[in-house]
Amino acid sequence: MRADRVFAYGAAAGLLGDLLLGDPRRGHPVAVFGRTAGAVERVLWRDHRAWGAVHTAVCAGGALALGAAAARAVRTSPAASVALTGAATWAVVGGTSLAREARVIGQALEAGDIEGARARLPHLCGRDPQALDADGIARAVVESVAENTSDAVVGALVWGAVAGVPGLVGFRAVNTLDAMVGHKSAKYRRYGWASARLDDVAGWPGSRLTAVLAAVAGADPRGAVRAWRADAAKHPSPNAGPVEASFAGALGVQLGGTLSYGGRVEHRPVLNGDGRAVTTQDIERAVRLSKRVGWLALGVCVAARRIVKGRTS
Repeated sequence: MRADRVFAYGAAAGLLGDLLLGDPRRGHPVAVFGRTAGAVERVLWRDHRAWGAVHTAVCAGGALALGAAAARAVRTSPAASVALTGAATWAVVGGTSLAREARVIGQALEAGDIEGARARLPHLCGRDPQALDADGIARAVVESVAENTSDAVVGALVWGAVAGVPGLVGFRAVNTLDAMVGHKSAKYRRYGWASARLDDVAGWPGSRLTAVLAAVAGADPRGAVRAWRADAAKHPSPNAGPVEASFAGALGVQLGGTLSYGGRVEHRPVLNGDGRAVTTQDIERAVRLSKRVGWLALGVCVAARRIVKGRTS
């Protein structure tokens, strides 16, 4: 079976598995990787970029090598190759869990349970929930749904189309390392530099595809493109900027503004300044847009891999 068909069947099965099953309650491969990376960090940590680069190379390189070894072991069996691709896709994408967490918070807000929503918000993002009112929580959720559509779904599919199972596993490893050590805290400002920069590079194609598909699948394609062009570069993240701006325009809402992480207040530029303020009802709209973007991304990645394979065969 050709490699493009293996990816197409496997990735579709993996996304379907995520839709039906979500993430496993115990023993999630990403959680296992996170514990392993944490153990490596405890051995290597020094307040220095070079030691952080070694940590990134060991963890991301190890995950990539494991994925390559697994793919090589089953390369003579089309059925096993499809199964491995499906399992890897299911393991690295997180669209269903993302939607579930967002909806739990939305339901709490709709019921007037703001304390319940605040308690649940850390499951989705790193904002300081006590500093947020109901609309602030809703905005944080919509922004997290937008960004994680790229990080937890589209980016993985893009690299899966490029490099198969090693691409799927490697991208998720890089993204997880960035979440663990790539933030600008006093401890990780230097040590996490390599992980953060590698994540910027790895996330670039997926974030742009996510922004394009949000414009295609949203209610206001022109508004999405306009917000992307006008505001994406204002965001401090080179990859979250296009995604959040495009989602903001597609949904007709304003994102960005003042937020708080770990007691540190940031004043970010407003994205899609012509939009209205986010409300609780926009959480469900963002989740639905995220799901449409994820399935469209699968179609685009499958088609792109098929075209490239056809030209090279």
